[in-house]
Amino acid sequence: MSSSLSVYLLDVAATRALVGSRDDQLLEVISDRFGDDLARDDNYFSYEIEQGAPKAYEALRAVVHGGPFSDEEDHAFQYGYAYKRLCSLTGSFLDNSNFTPHRGDWLSVVDQGLKALGITAVSVEEFSYGGLPSPLPYTFTPGCGEWTPGQIAQALEQFEATKRAVDESGEAPPLEPEVVDAVMQCIGWMRHAQERPGFGVIGFRS
Repeated sequence: MSSSLSVYLLDVAATRALVGSRDDQLLEVISDRFGDDLARDDNYFSYEIEQGAPKAYEALRAVVHGGPFSDEEDHAFQYGYAYKRLCSLTGSFLDNSNFTPHRGDWLSVVDQGLKALGITAVSVEEFSYGGLPSPLPYTFTPGCGEWTPGQIAQALEQFEATKRAVDESGEAPPLEPEVVDAVMQCIGWMRHAQERPGFGVIGFRS
């Protein structure tokens, strides 16, 4: 079974602030613009909805209003996808071609590649287990994580330090080409974020 990452460039703090904002105007905009998408999601998850899971718009409204949330753990996925919808609305989708689809421990392998280049401030595996913002309930799928502006700045400094060390020694860490490609895609995400003050990255694994 394969997984995928959806990665967004956005103002992390402003996006998190949408949770519990009670912004009914935002809900109206989403309903008007993405009604067909909401209906498609309801059709896809029709069985779960029959078992009591909230519909897509109901979950979205709960996220924006900070609750109420279903007590059933099996229904929490809808709130994760609702938060992802908010990120897709307010952010810019980033190229994820090296991560979609992926299998097995690929995210961990890429993290090892980042660490081999001295980058420890960020982790792509964080997008799998980082968790949704409070007070949203925990759900395994979709996984969610974020890279804040501070983490990104530190990671890019770590990368530049490794580049300088490689230039001086003439020896680069031995990495498989596909890992190098994935790491460089991560560097690209971070450089896009650094160009916009206050911006970071939020990613979802599903």
